[in-house]
Amino acid sequence: MTNLPLQNSRKVTIAKKPLPRATLGAVLLPALLCACAPAPLGTPPAPASVAASAPASAAPAAPAAARPRTPAPASAAPAAARQLLRIDPQNSLIAVTVRRGGLLARMGHDHVVASRSIEGQAVAPAGGQPGHTDFRFRLDQLTVDESALRAEAGMTSVPAADAIAGTRNNMLNKVLEAEKYPYVQVNAVSTPEGPLQAAITLHGVTRRYAIPAVLTPRANGISAAGTLRLKQTDFGIQPYSVLGGALAVQDELELRFRIEAVAN
Repeated sequence: MTNLPLQNSRKVTIAKKPLPRATLGAVLLPALLCACAPAPLGTPPAPASVAASAPASAAPAAPAAARPRTPAPASAAPAAARQLLRIDPQNSLIAVTVRRGGLLARMGHDHVVASRSIEGQAVAPAGGQPGHTDFRFRLDQLTVDESALRAEAGMTSVPAADAIAGTRNNMLNKVLEAEKYPYVQVNAVSTPEGPLQAAITLHGVTRRYAIPAVLTPRANGISAAGTLRLKQTDFGIQPYSVLGGALAVQDELELRFRIEAVAN
């Protein structure tokens, strides 16, 4: 309580009443806010500059332009399939002329050995592509001294039947060893021009020959004809002989052929 002097010496007593809480808050809050307020801000500082040595962030690279693809060369049109032909045994023939030799040659005979049982297949040359043929025949199906073939070879005499049988037996068993080597195999490549390039397998030995031949187109196939000389010893065959070689078969053989291939 505060006593204040007043006129007439009367004391007036003013009671100190506490300020209402709302009033107190209204007085103190502005003071507190002013006391806690930060100093006025000056001009805001400029943002720090990026050091020159710092690499600038690269912008995402634009995708590389796709290189135009070099067009693949157009593949050559596939060659038309060529027809596979079958060797026609009825119209095919291989004939071998065997000549006699030795001091007593006049006592012997020349012979013609032939095959008419040829089996195999062929493809004719066409469009610049070579033709080829693969065929074989059995030795035990060879014929000996057919009269017509002897005449074609210029032989006038005809041996007796038993002489022919003996010749065939000696040829198959003592010379050709037909049981051990039953087939003769021929693989040949032909072109429209030039000789046949043939591989002949006989008696287990293969030899290669360039054979002049005539190729003739047929309505339903092709035929080939020609001649060839070869030696028995080239195939490891010892020519047949008797009397110490006084009567013998010559080493060189004369071969002529006609092969016809037809559509299946």
